Amino acid sequence: MPSSPTKAKLSARAQENYLRAKRERPSFGLLSEKKAEPTLDEAREELAQSISRLAHSLFADRFGPLVGTITETTVTASLKEFEEHLRRAKGDFNLVLNEFSERIFKK
Repeated sequence: MPSSPTKAKLSARAQENYLRAKRERPSFGLLSEKKAEPTLDEAREELAQSISRLAHSLFADRFGPLVGTITETTVTASLKEFEEHLRRAKGDFNLVLNEFSERIFKK
């Protein structure tokens, strides 16, 4: 059982922490329960890590322990390529859509 001076120290420290927390501004999203949106790079990395862990747990005994690491880098590169192709396809789609709309709705 802690002695009474130890209890007093803990109580004073707890009181000090409580008062400090009360006067400081809370971090973003703490009171509003909203999380900051992850960036595209963070989301891509998190997805690659998840797929890597899944591949490692399924295929490590058959293909070796590096299957997770190789999978993570491959997934990251594939997602970056996919995003670039999607960006390019969006531009192409906009051009085709504009061309069709100009032909259909002649000015």
